[in-house]
This record gives sequence, structure tokens and C-alpha cells, in this order.
Amino acid sequence: MAGTTPTETTVAEVMAELAGLEDPKARAVNERHGDDHGVNLGKLRALAKRLKTQQELACRLWETDDTAARLLAILICRPKAFERDELDVMVRRARAPKVHDWLVNYVVKKNPHSEELRLAWFADPDPVVASAGWALTTERVAKQPEGLDLAGLLDVIEAEMKDAPDRLQWAMDHCLAQIGIEHAEHRARAIDIGERLEVLKDYPTSPGCTSPFAPIWINEMVRRQHGK
Repeated sequence: MAGTTPTETTVAEVMAELAGLEDPKARAVNERHGDDHGVNLGKLRALAKRLKTQQELACRLWETDDTAARLLAILICRPKAFERDELDVMVRRARAPKVHDWLVNYVVKKNPHSEELRLAWFADPDPVVASAGWALTTERVAKQPEGLDLAGLLDVIEAEMKDAPDRLQWAMDHCLAQIGIEHAEHRARAIDIGERLEVLKDYPTSPGCTSPFAPIWINEMVRRQHGK
């Protein structure tokens, strides 16, 4: 194609392939969760596996602002290749919940700037950005709790989780549960906070799945850990 680089052609080809994977039923399900795309995630992962890691293509796909393309970009990028400020901009522009979730879990957590970003995002006035800070904090609660003020985190959760916007509330709840699961000395308080605030107490849970209501979640995971 005259006047286009190979990458631009590839972007066009990939966008055409994504369009071909569009499924109205999948879109209807995804849109109920705030995700404006209709591509089955299994097929998206298969496409990513075929494309393999391509950082430049990933960046071009991200720039399309298309949700399916951004999810694909996350799967084929090199997480450690992004600068701190790039990730900050990306998280602020990732408004689709699935894009935000994958970006934090698949890219930011593997990036050398993750701790710096965790601290910057944790108390951000944008609740979606703050939820990313909480997700990174939850990761540290589980894997690298040294240096974290767990009692202080419980203080913030106790004071703010009840009235937090949905995505931030969910991230705080996950952190509350993780503290209770991983740290026996804080377990009773974590369960008590969950019981008093009743956040996600009535959340519909599929058979075989664990409720996100923190007291149930904590007790179930501790039971599994101890093999009871």
C-alpha cells in the first residue's frame, strides 16, 4: 500500500480481523459490564498468541482508542518497556473496566515503576485511578507486605469504603479481604470491618464461586489454606 509503513498496514489488518470477530451476543454481555466491545476473550487471546510480542504494534493499537484493540495491545506489549509517565496517561485514559483491569494486572504490575505509580495513584482524586493504586497495594499485601502500614490501610478502608464509587469500592474490598487472608494478626479486625460495612454482602455469586463479601471471602480462603 503506497505511503504506509508495514506497522500501519498491520494495524489495519489487525483492526479488520477484530471487526471480523465481533459477536453481537458477546457485545451485549460485555456492555452490561461497561465494556464496549464484542470480541470473545478466548478468540482475542488466540489472536494475541499468533501475533506474539510486538511493542510497536501494541502502541499503535492502543492509540486507536478501540476497546478490543486496547485489550489486544495489552496482551502483545512488553510491560517493562513503558515509562512511568506513559503508564500514568494510559491508566487515566483506560475507561473501559476490562481495559483498566488488564492494564493494571498484566502491564503495570510487571513494570519497574509499579511501586512509584502505586504511591502516586493511591490517593488520586479520580476514583478509577485510585482503584489502580489500591489494586497495586493489594498485590503488595499478598506478596511484599514489608513496609506497608496494614493497620493504616484498614483505617482508610473503614472510613471510606462504604461510600466509595463502585470500582474504587471493589478495589478497597479486595484489599480488605487480602489483609484478612494473609495476615492473621489483622484478620479479626478485617472481618469486623466487613461485617459492619456490609459492602458487597448481597453481591450475586455463581455456584462454586466465593462471595466477594469480605468476611465470607476471608474465612473461605483461610479454610482452603489450612485444608479444612
